Amino acid sequence: MSTDSARRPASLTAQAMSAAYRSLSLSPLDVVEDVADVIAVRERELNAFWTYDLDEARDAAERSAARWRARAPRSPIDGVPLTVKENLARAGVPMPAGNAGVTPALPQRSSPVVERIEEAGGIILGSTVMPDWGMLSSGVSSLHGITRSPWDPRLTTGGSSSGAGAAAAGGYGPLHVGTDIGGSIRLPGAWLGLTTLKPSAGRVPLDAPYLGRAAGPMARSAADAAMLLDVISGPDARDWTTLPAERLELDDLTAGGTYDVAGLRVALHLDAGCGLPLDSAIREAVEEAARVFEAAGARVERLEPFLTPQLLRQLDEFWRVRSLVDFDALEPDARERVLPFIRRWVEAARGVSAPELMRDYASIARIQQVTVVATDPFDLVLSPVAPVAAFPAEWPMPWGDGDEGMAHIGFTAPYNMSGQPAATVNCGFLPDGRTIGLQVSGRRFDDVGVLRAVHWFERRRSPEATPIWPIPPRDEQG
Repeated sequence: MSTDSARRPASLTAQAMSAAYRSLSLSPLDVVEDVADVIAVRERELNAFWTYDLDEARDAAERSAARWRARAPRSPIDGVPLTVKENLARAGVPMPAGNAGVTPALPQRSSPVVERIEEAGGIILGSTVMPDWGMLSSGVSSLHGITRSPWDPRLTTGGSSSGAGAAAAGGYGPLHVGTDIGGSIRLPGAWLGLTTLKPSAGRVPLDAPYLGRAAGPMARSAADAAMLLDVISGPDARDWTTLPAERLELDDLTAGGTYDVAGLRVALHLDAGCGLPLDSAIREAVEEAARVFEAAGARVERLEPFLTPQLLRQLDEFWRVRSLVDFDALEPDARERVLPFIRRWVEAARGVSAPELMRDYASIARIQQVTVVATDPFDLVLSPVAPVAAFPAEWPMPWGDGDEGMAHIGFTAPYNMSGQPAATVNCGFLPDGRTIGLQVSGRRFDDVGVLRAVHWFERRRSPEATPIWPIPPRDEQG
């Protein structure tokens, strides 16, 4: 990768952009134009956007530049370009849920996340794609086609925040918002080398709250993720599950230079108790990350598996029935346009009885219980994000077209159900260059503690585990 790409405005962190705007050494319009150049080079291949409006972004950048010149920015992210996932409502922008069979909803009002970004002066470049109903861990969509990794277009981005992940790793600005119900922020995080956060349940308000669902930041550093979380978190009357107002200390992840992992009780979780076997190279990379914590004085202990194959299967069955209801609401010809994999996945639940569905629903509470009980003694839990590395972009799931349920989310889904914060950070690479994600989870509501730990690790991981982002250098433009 040319060193030019590390110096171009599109490669800057949000923190660096904000500082440059403050000093007037860089204009938001300069950044938007450079990001637009990256998009022009990469978008045809990556396929990250559902909607993209460069003219509106330029207008917003000019307004932001005027505020910075007047020393009156709305927030530190004023003028920073970013994206939001297509299932986060933007007034007047159709929401097809990545599905060619769906008649897109047309929201009249933007979601809380979008409103807060706009109020803060962030420049929304557009809405990013997702697979059908967000129920795939890939970038395969019946509506959008295939979204590909900026690291290697032959590989998946992960999903369901597939477009957000591609945009984050590929240089479409430093800040992106995804959603996550079983790993949909963290799986792209792992397979694209990103730093991401699935926040505590209720931390970020949603238009349509649902069991386990969260919206959160996808970025290239913990400091940037914290910067975005500071903007999008907090209560909103439209989400009856949001947490009370709280001032999070997100502007200083070093806690004034005093943050230290020494004395923290840290769990190392290497066996999910269910799902796919853990790849040995991923295990070694996560163990090495744990040694970094241990060498700094953390008390690292092995955590035994707490999820079971039955609980994971019943969670998968509950989701199938939920999507089957949506599928059956479509007209027959529209059902044929749904991705064949998703059609087969939902049809497999057609015989589920009402008592079985209630059992599956009760299993979600059981997952919450066992996760909280197992992890509560620890300040942090370190684990793989996924048991396998990135797979071919054309595959809907890590095993291809077969039906293995949700065998890849044994490490991620528990924290959706328990509502605990869980982040990702790159901790290594396979010999073929594929990224390896470390999941760092914490006690309920300790989003700041999790981000501080990730920020600490980013500065102590080996150079061999530190991403050099695949953002094209200037000489590839045009």
